[in-house]
Amino acid sequence: QVQVVESGGDLVPPGGSLRLSCTASGIIGKVTVMAWYRQAPGKQRELVASMSFNMSTYYAESVKGRFTISRDNAKNTVYLQMNSLRPDDTAGYYCKARQLFQTYWGQGTQVTVSS
Repeated sequence: QVQVVESGGDLVPPGGSLRLSCTASGIIGKVTVMAWYRQAPGKQRELVASMSFNMSTYYAESVKGRFTISRDNAKNTVYLQMNSLRPDDTAGYYCKARQLFQTYWGQGTQVTVSS
């Protein structure tokens, strides 16, 4: 059974940092893309950052220069280092693990940026 589990969400003040982690367990075969999405109340889920198996990356314009995605292919684990956090980064952050024919989502971890 495949499980995707995120961790690391917290309440932080503006300007603070957090590191999110996500591990996909029970997966057989290559995970081609691991990605972080976020969804704020009343808004659509949006792609924040993604990394392919060969380490190609994508960042949403709003997080470029502040967030860094990394992954450990051997552990099917992806990280999101978030620096210079702003109140508009407040959202549920969700991890996605994609294979050729399957996509798996985690349950999310809450990030709240507030003083």
